[in-house]
Amino acid sequence: MQKEVVVSGIRPTGFLHLGNYFGAMRNYVRMQNDYDCYFFVANWHSLTTHPDTKELKNSVHRVIAENIACGLDPEKVALYVQSDVPEIAELYLYLNMLSYKGELEKTATFKDKVRLQPENVNAGLLTYPVLMAADVIIQRAVKVPVGKDQEQHLEMARNFAERFNHRYGEVLPLPYAFNYGDELIKIMSLDGNGKMSKSENQLATIFLADDNDSIRKKIMKAKTDGGPAEPNSTKPDYIQNLFTLMKQVSTTDTLQKFEADFNASSTGNCIIRYGDMKKQLAEDMVQFIDPIREKAADIQNNQELLHKLIKMGAEKARMRASETLKIVREAIGLNY
Repeated sequence: MQKEVVVSGIRPTGFLHLGNYFGAMRNYVRMQNDYDCYFFVANWHSLTTHPDTKELKNSVHRVIAENIACGLDPEKVALYVQSDVPEIAELYLYLNMLSYKGELEKTATFKDKVRLQPENVNAGLLTYPVLMAADVIIQRAVKVPVGKDQEQHLEMARNFAERFNHRYGEVLPLPYAFNYGDELIKIMSLDGNGKMSKSENQLATIFLADDNDSIRKKIMKAKTDGGPAEPNSTKPDYIQNLFTLMKQVSTTDTLQKFEADFNASSTGNCIIRYGDMKKQLAEDMVQFIDPIREKAADIQNNQELLHKLIKMGAEKARMRASETLKIVREAIGLNY
C-alpha cells in the first residue's frame, strides 16, 4: 500500500529551540514510519528576509544535523536542501502565473514583514506563499504539518493547485494541514512573553545547541511568582509553561510531586518551591538536550558524512519532483 506524502520545511535562520522540537521535529520523527516524508531546509525562503549569506551554509548544515540528532532517519525520509531541487523553481514560475498581486498583498505574514522591514520589501517576500506552494506541490503532498501562522499560506497553496487543475486538467492533489490530532504543545518564552523564538530574547529561549551551564542559567531565571493564593488555583501561563516543560523531560513522579505541591499551596501556606522545581527541571533538561547537542555536533564536524546525506536527500526529492514537472508540463502543453 502506497503511503501518503507529507512535506514540511524549516528556515535556516537562527538556532533551533525547544519550541521547534516539541512543536514540529518530534512529530516529524513519528511521521517517518507512517508516511512518505519529504523534509527540507528552506534556504531560498531565508533569502527573503536574510540577504546576508555569510552564515547560511553553516546554518543549513546545523539544521540538517539537528534534525538527524533528534531522530530523523535519512534512510527513511528525504531530508534535503531546497536549492538542491531546481524543479521547485520551475513550478514556482508556473504557479506565479496563477497568483494575483492583490491576494499576495493581503497575506498576514507579508503585512507583518512590510512593517518590520520596510526597506526590504522584495518580490520574493511578496510571492513567498507561491514558493511555499511549489515546495509542497512539487512532491504532490496531501498532508502538511503547519502551525497556525502558516495555515493561510497552505490555504493559498490549495487555491493555486485548484486553479491549475481548473485551467489545465485535474492533475495536482490538494494539500491539507495536518497533525496527529494531539493537543499541539506551545512552548512559551521563559520570561512569559510569547513563544520561544530564534531571534527574540535569546536569554529566554532554550536552544538545542545550548551548553549545559546555559540551560541551567536560563531555567533558573525563568519567570515565577509568590505562589497560588488558594488551593487548586489555575496556573498563570508562565507557571504552566514550567509544568509543560517538566512534563516533556522529567519523570511522571517528579511532575506529580510538584503538581501536588502547587495544588496544596495557598497564601500563608506556600508548599510549592519554584527554586527547587527549576533546579530539578534544569537537570532534567540538561539530560534531555545533552545527547542531541553532542550528536548534532558530531555530524556537523563530519563534512564528508554531511555532504553524503545532503546529496542522498536531494536525489530522493528530485526523483518525485521530476515526475511532477513532467505531469505539469504535459498538462500545460509545454512538451514540444
